[in-house]
Amino acid sequence: MTVVVTAMFTPKEGAFDDVVAALSPAIAEVHDEPGCMLYAIHEAPNGQIVMIEKWESAELLDAHGAGEPVKRLNASLEGLLAEPVEVTRLAAIPAGTSAQGAL
Repeated sequence: MTVVVTAMFTPKEGAFDDVVAALSPAIAEVHDEPGCMLYAIHEAPNGQIVMIEKWESAELLDAHGAGEPVKRLNASLEGLLAEPVEVTRLAAIPAGTSAQGAL
C-alpha cells in the first residue's frame, strides 16, 4: 500500500531561499531512491515550504528516512528553520474516481 507524507518546513525570517537551496539537491537525489513516487516542494501562503511525498510502501519510506540523503538534508538545514520540521504520514481515504480520488 502506498504512503503519502507531508513535511512542513518553517524557515527563519529571511531564510526562505536558503531552505529551498538546501532542499533542492536532496529532491533530485531522492527521486532515484527505490519506492519514491513523488517528492516535491511547494510554497504555502504563510511562508512555509510544504514537501509532499508518495512512497510505494512504508518499508521503503522507512529506508529513505534512515538514508544518507536525509542525513545530508538535515545537516544542510541546520540553523535555517524557525521550528522543527512537522512530518505527517497520511492514509488514503479513496473517493470518487481512482485517478482523482487518491494521491
